[in-house]
Amino acid sequence: MTVDTLITGARVRTFDPEQPWAEVVGIDGDRIAFVGSAEDAPAARRTINAEGRLLTPGVIDSHNHLLLGFDEDAVSLEGATTLAEVRRRIAEFADRRPELSWICAENAVYSVVEGRRPRASDLDGLTDRPVFVTTYDQHSVWLNRAALSVLGIATGADVAWGRPERDERSGEATGWVTDFYTSAMTTAGLAELQRDIPMYSPERRYRKLLSSIRMATASGITTAVEPQVPLAEIGLFQRALAAGELSSRVITALFHPVGADGAFRQALRQAVSDASAHADADGLLRLGPLKLYADDVIEPHTALMLDDYANRPGVRGRPSYPGRELVEVISELDRLGFQTHTHATGDAGIRLALDAIEEAGRRNGTQDRRHGIVHVECLHPEDLPRFRQLGVTAAMQPRHCSPDLVAGTWMENVGEERWDRAWRFRSLLDSGATVAFSSDWQVGEMDPLIGLYSAATRAGLDGTDAWTSAERVGIDRSLEAYTVHGARAWHAEGDRGRVRRGMLADLVVWSGDLYRHESEPSGLLDEHAEITVVGGRFAHSAGALVEPTADRADDPVAAGHGAEHVHVH
Repeated sequence: MTVDTLITGARVRTFDPEQPWAEVVGIDGDRIAFVGSAEDAPAARRTINAEGRLLTPGVIDSHNHLLLGFDEDAVSLEGATTLAEVRRRIAEFADRRPELSWICAENAVYSVVEGRRPRASDLDGLTDRPVFVTTYDQHSVWLNRAALSVLGIATGADVAWGRPERDERSGEATGWVTDFYTSAMTTAGLAELQRDIPMYSPERRYRKLLSSIRMATASGITTAVEPQVPLAEIGLFQRALAAGELSSRVITALFHPVGADGAFRQALRQAVSDASAHADADGLLRLGPLKLYADDVIEPHTALMLDDYANRPGVRGRPSYPGRELVEVISELDRLGFQTHTHATGDAGIRLALDAIEEAGRRNGTQDRRHGIVHVECLHPEDLPRFRQLGVTAAMQPRHCSPDLVAGTWMENVGEERWDRAWRFRSLLDSGATVAFSSDWQVGEMDPLIGLYSAATRAGLDGTDAWTSAERVGIDRSLEAYTVHGARAWHAEGDRGRVRRGMLADLVVWSGDLYRHESEPSGLLDEHAEITVVGGRFAHSAGALVEPTADRADDPVAAGHGAEHVHVH
């Protein structure tokens, strides 16, 4: 036997129980043709010596908002922790870009104004143009007075893409809009955004998608799950596929908004059926799961909690669907054959999602649907074993538990008595649950090495202020969560997630042996994906072992922006 490519001299972590470690991997076509020792390796048309580097299955990022990539025509508020800094950046950008009709900004933090939420008046005097600012988690929007006027909110109008807040006494719009992302991706919400806000034009969304895909491939991600795609934006992914721009595989979860009816569900079913009938031969694009919301987020006190927020007596948030309507919706979607991917952060929101999945199985008699709950930020102890019992995937983001992100908002809102419920990676894994790690890009950095570090330390990127250390997870279990568990989450364990003969050749050669950082995980932050192989194709190379892939001027990895993507709450 002669294979196309032989990667030798590697430490190969296969995650194959029959052969956990190997030295050599052979690739023929788009498949793995050999895994074993150097002594038994076949002949090859090309041989690459990994020089002791670690080789693993390609990373499966189970929650990656590819459509929320960097926007060169918007202000980045990364690291802007004070109102003065926010104002400075917006003012400088507005002066520099007089041709823009709107000034858009991204990644604002909730705590930028101490003791309260930001208001339109906080943006006075910067520009006479409307200003539209999204928060780092995409769940809220901050508008200036000009934007409130242009959109009609100032005179009492509502918008389809969110819930404008109004002063309790005066009734005037404050400039803050909640429930943004749950509303923005509805048919009506997206249509209004595309009509009014330049940042949501199809061309700008497409540019973001391409930028994010290139970043994913360069980060060692061979499959990315875009968790919230409106029906109207499926064409962006099909366009990228036709143009040969999908350097990594993409699974798109179609958005199912609150209030969707039977006709909308039939439209979803038709879209999935059409995509399946015309699937690309390389398996780069797949439609299928549906994204829903059980609740919102903890930072603005809108996630659903079992007990009052620690700093808001009488407030417990709210469910996204009225009452327990989510139970009926998931039961119906399960009956129609859909796998669901439900956002739930508060302990009551998580319980509601679990109840809905359990009821769906009871009513429909379905098995192995593998419904998922994403984020699982505050998990009541009584609900922890239900993930394994119900076969529910916990799609979780290690970086989200970092204290430099959650101190001052999440921690204070939940209260110290409930901190032991926070991001229970280890407890869920120990229970036998499927825990699929992910980035939640652009809410968090895309780089899975940051995820590995965060899971191992539960500390900030500077190594300080580690908390809830009982839930730390070592490098091997984290890699398994990014590969084996990621494949299982999406019914893909038959062709990816392990380094095994016959599997797709979706592989990563890292810059070094990641396991040598077990005792000092900070070293992980100095590593990178050296080679990314997708279906036998060398989709990314940093240049140390084979010719580097060509840099693109609009690629944030090549430009160095990816490493700078750090959120501060």
